[in-house]
Amino acid sequence: MATPEQRARKRFAPLGPNRGNQKGLSQLKGIIFDVDGTLCKPQSYMFKQMRCPSPIKSPLLKSQISNHPPSDCREALGIPKSTDILDHIHSLPQPAQDEAQTAVRAIERAAMVEQEPQPGLNELITSTFAPIVTRDFRPPKPDPAGILHIAEAWGLDDGAESLVMVGDSVDDMVAGYKAGAATVLLSSRDNEGLEEHEYTGVAVQRLDELVGMLEEGFEERRR
Repeated sequence: MATPEQRARKRFAPLGPNRGNQKGLSQLKGIIFDVDGTLCKPQSYMFKQMRCPSPIKSPLLKSQISNHPPSDCREALGIPKSTDILDHIHSLPQPAQDEAQTAVRAIERAAMVEQEPQPGLNELITSTFAPIVTRDFRPPKPDPAGILHIAEAWGLDDGAESLVMVGDSVDDMVAGYKAGAATVLLSSRDNEGLEEHEYTGVAVQRLDELVGMLEEGFEERRR
């Protein structure tokens, strides 16, 4: 896979009615979006809840909690912030793993009721999404496997080279870049430092900024 020094910045031909000169420019074949924090406003409180799923019935989970006295709710399962929640869950023995998965799904279902679209989403989206890669897909981001899976499902013969990955986290940028896609960061106060990250191709403040960018011809910034 390419490193920042090896890969040239991505450029795609304009998609608008006045397409102008497209000579030598690649054709964009698709856009992949992260959901939480990108299509919808962030719901980061979910991750705190996921670190302390309740009620806890499994003796295995109760035993693990008793061996790791929590300093606050985030530590209730003995999962430090530096440890990925899903990696931890997949490392649990049964039946603790199934119970933890059930708790996480319940938290996500409750959060879906309160989801709010990001500004500009309605202006950007005119069709449905398929395929949808959920958190059950392994390995998760920042591994590029999920993006490459989508490219394969779309029947692309160049992997993700003709795609754009839009997200709000470093994992989104790393996964997109390593898959070979162009990357777009939805910038916010929480991730401003990522605008100059080596794997960030370009940053936008609103999703509908992508419309003009794609119509006029997509071009990543110079690294």
